[in-house]
Amino acid sequence: MCGIIGVYHPGQASGVSEQAVRRMLSSMVHRGPDGQGLFQDGSVFIGHRRLSIIDLASGSQPMSNEDRTIHVCANGEIFNYRELMVELAGQGHRFRTSCDIEVILHLYERYGIEMFAHMEGQFAFALWDTVRRRLVLARDRFGIAPLYYATHGDALVFASEIKAMLPVLGRLRLSPEGMAQVFTFWSAVAPRTVFEGIWQLRPGQCMVFEEGRRRPFLYWDVSFPPRGAHDIQEEAQAMKGLHEILDEAASLRLRSDVPVGAYLSGGLDSSVISVLVKTYVPGMETFSVSFADPAFDESLFQEAMGRSLGTHHHVRRVSYNDICGVFEQVVWHAETPVLRTAPAPMFLLSRLTRENGIKVVLTGEGADELFGGYDIFKEALIRRFWARYPESAMRPLLLYALYPYSPVQMRRSGRLLMSFYREDLLDTGHFGYSHLPTWRSTSAVRQYFTEEFRGSVGAYDPVEDLGRLMPEAYATWHPLNQAQYLEIKLLLAGYLLSSQGERMTMAHGVEGRYPFLSHRVAEFASRLSPQLKLRGLREKYVLKKAFRKELPGEIFSRVKQPYGAPSTESFFHRGSLRAEVAPYLDREAIAAGGVFDPDRVEALIAKCSRLKRAGFRDTSALIGVLSTQILMRQFC
Repeated sequence: MCGIIGVYHPGQASGVSEQAVRRMLSSMVHRGPDGQGLFQDGSVFIGHRRLSIIDLASGSQPMSNEDRTIHVCANGEIFNYRELMVELAGQGHRFRTSCDIEVILHLYERYGIEMFAHMEGQFAFALWDTVRRRLVLARDRFGIAPLYYATHGDALVFASEIKAMLPVLGRLRLSPEGMAQVFTFWSAVAPRTVFEGIWQLRPGQCMVFEEGRRRPFLYWDVSFPPRGAHDIQEEAQAMKGLHEILDEAASLRLRSDVPVGAYLSGGLDSSVISVLVKTYVPGMETFSVSFADPAFDESLFQEAMGRSLGTHHHVRRVSYNDICGVFEQVVWHAETPVLRTAPAPMFLLSRLTRENGIKVVLTGEGADELFGGYDIFKEALIRRFWARYPESAMRPLLLYALYPYSPVQMRRSGRLLMSFYREDLLDTGHFGYSHLPTWRSTSAVRQYFTEEFRGSVGAYDPVEDLGRLMPEAYATWHPLNQAQYLEIKLLLAGYLLSSQGERMTMAHGVEGRYPFLSHRVAEFASRLSPQLKLRGLREKYVLKKAFRKELPGEIFSRVKQPYGAPSTESFFHRGSLRAEVAPYLDREAIAAGGVFDPDRVEALIAKCSRLKRAGFRDTSALIGVLSTQILMRQFC
């Protein structure tokens, strides 16, 4: 991964100076510490910050075709570049380098904007066609690589990070609609961001600018067959096919001219990836986060997997102080409010990774979304059962099976859970049925907005707006597939791959690669019968079966524990806010920000300072308030 920037104006003068463009590049040294390049054609600029991974000697960008009529800057990797080079060379194309990005130029020459069907990768790029005076912007299928854009007068400004546009745009303003999305879905939903006038390409989107016009189109999207039409029903076929296609995806993502490591969480997904790459990279470097707080620590499972693989394992132990100490930097790189502290340990882990000389790591993101790993999928299944059988004695028993709490804990939380399950219970035809209780719970955090800011949100409804983005065939899909689609488009693209993923790794110049997010793996997974993913209440059924013999018993049989980190306890010491965050949360700062109500926030702080009294909704609210306050200080 690298960083790209650019300015496009269809006329002769964009009003953006070369000096401002160079400041854009300088703002992303962390994304590309190995060099930079800039191309200018009249009022068009495209620039690049390089993190050298493939073809270290001659892979500098911007890169041009043979007659210098097409120029490209790209962030990311085209993993099947070797095969494409052979194919294109056979058709008469001449390559000057062995860099994967050069294939984009020749694919465009050959196929134009139909080139994406040939590409396997994670990327965002800007391509300038000097003959057609055409700018092409594109983003990979899952939105792993970021790409933002805005207008400045008649000029288009774009970059891998929002902060890179500040030298041209100046200070920004929060978008009420974007904020409403964050405080409903945990993230803004592309094409929106949390800033007014700043937009992002959607995953799988290409945008063509030509003759003063903009033409966006989706070249790929997650899709599923109609309910009952899944063509992979047999367990043996599914296991064999999944193992083969994942092995291919993992081996492609090992292509690099620098050492490749892996993240080990101690869970199934990262363990599967590590098992696959062990064949190709014996004794590889692996990295994990452990926590001083035992409630979040998974180090026993991480160590077991490391021993099984024979890796050189590195651990970053994280304390409350550590999380608080880097939280400002986390927000700076995330460029959005966050409602959890979980990105902070990933920020620290990527720092450790880079300190050990590793620029590339493989991780397990995507498996939960593609193979039915989240509790929200099971919750939706149970809620549909409740709606269908309102008198069934099985209703509470299903809750106990999903949440194996002790009797005392269940007595305390049972009423809350029952209430959670009854919300919108009968609205089974709603496109977001699986997620409605979660969205409603998160949106309650908006009670901390001032009346004025709530007024600026007005009648805007994030859920209604999201519904407009659903594919035409969505209503024909199985309910599990519908829930998967929502997870992929919301939590995965907007949060896990962004605030908690790519933005934290690239803060230290580390590229994360995701074998589960090969579009070939995703297309295979979409063909699987839902029962092969969620067998009763057993999640990721076929994935576990496919790799059962290769995983240590303690990894295979462990109860799933979602990755999490200590919450608001990280920001308090002996009942008082820590010095690092207190200035953002005092009454004057809250009032000056104009987004949150000082009285309500003061009461929230008091509640969270008494840690045992604060619930998940309270801690999410306080983290959201704090991160928004930090963000405004940095960007607005």
